[in-house]
Amino acid sequence: MVLQISREVARRFLAQYHFKPTDLPGTIDRLGTVQYDPLNPVGRNADLVFQARIPGYQVDDWQKAAYTDRIIYDAWDKQACLVPVSDWPMRALIREKFRPYHDREILQADAEGAAMILATIDEQGPLSSLEFEDRARFGEPGSWYGSTRTKRMLRSLWASGELVTHHRKGGRHYYERPQRVIPALHFEMPPLVDEVAYYRWIIMRRYQAAGILRPTAEAAIWSACDEAPKRKLALAQLLEAGLLTQLQIGELATPYYTQTRALKLLDEPLSSPRMNFLGPLDSLLWDRKSLLQIFDFDYIWEVYKPAEQRKWGYYVLPVFYGDRFVARVDSRLEKGIWTISHWWWESEVTPDAELLHALRTAAGGFLHYLRADGVCIGEDVDALVKQTIFA
Repeated sequence: MVLQISREVARRFLAQYHFKPTDLPGTIDRLGTVQYDPLNPVGRNADLVFQARIPGYQVDDWQKAAYTDRIIYDAWDKQACLVPVSDWPMRALIREKFRPYHDREILQADAEGAAMILATIDEQGPLSSLEFEDRARFGEPGSWYGSTRTKRMLRSLWASGELVTHHRKGGRHYYERPQRVIPALHFEMPPLVDEVAYYRWIIMRRYQAAGILRPTAEAAIWSACDEAPKRKLALAQLLEAGLLTQLQIGELATPYYTQTRALKLLDEPLSSPRMNFLGPLDSLLWDRKSLLQIFDFDYIWEVYKPAEQRKWGYYVLPVFYGDRFVARVDSRLEKGIWTISHWWWESEVTPDAELLHALRTAAGGFLHYLRADGVCIGEDVDALVKQTIFA
């Protein structure tokens, strides 16, 4: 069955799917995975994902769920992510086959060093790379281990499941053995090792994270399921089982798919529109071509581009309101002050009283999220934006 919907309906669906307010367990249950990134201009990406969905959320609130309540944990998924702790047995093949390519090489090159790290943690409990910094190092300058050998080995042991993150201080991981962190209910479950079943599971996870997704979406999305024929088979099986539904969106030639259980949102009216600042790796933004096709929004994360090659800025966040992207903002938290250096309205947006009221509310919420002491707005920022935020 192919379900025909308009682009307008697709936009409303995605707005409801992603931004209907919930709590942290509700966000994890809805998305299944939240991408983590260490860069921290206005909170890290995971914080930005949560604050767009959780009223009253503040930077680092997720750490209690991860390191005290143990309902989520750090895992290799689409890059580094936060995932439900119940995923542990389901991710056995990721730890074995789909971790970063260099991890196996790193551990094989120094099996004795890896064993020493594990023995030390077995004896002493959670440790970070700092506790190993005076250990002997080896390797040619510029090689993949060199001066960072121990840190890279710790990350490789983490990706392979020999270690997990026990807690963090700042952004630094403290590593521990998984059997002492993952609750026994999940650690002792039989691992999912059947590849056909695994591909069905991980493909569903990708559609869960995105809401609507093309099977030919960007390669990075499929980093934990990188064999195209197996993905194609899993997609066919999920369609046959009725777990996924194919969508024809307007006149777009590209086939899209969504979880069948989410189709009920197609009939729901849009909740009271809110303005949200989105993290650059929010799962709504994963597939840039989809953004362009469905929302007419062309977004490039320019953080790794040289300054002279950037069109917008270093860490520009999309601004979403109702069911559309309305602006972009480049800002930092500097010495407790939210500093907005640039604000760009989208070309087709004419801010009215309703939109400006939403901006004022969103700015107040973002200040609370950052735990900021105030806001500073650059000279180049639109006077109307400046007036609205300071009102």
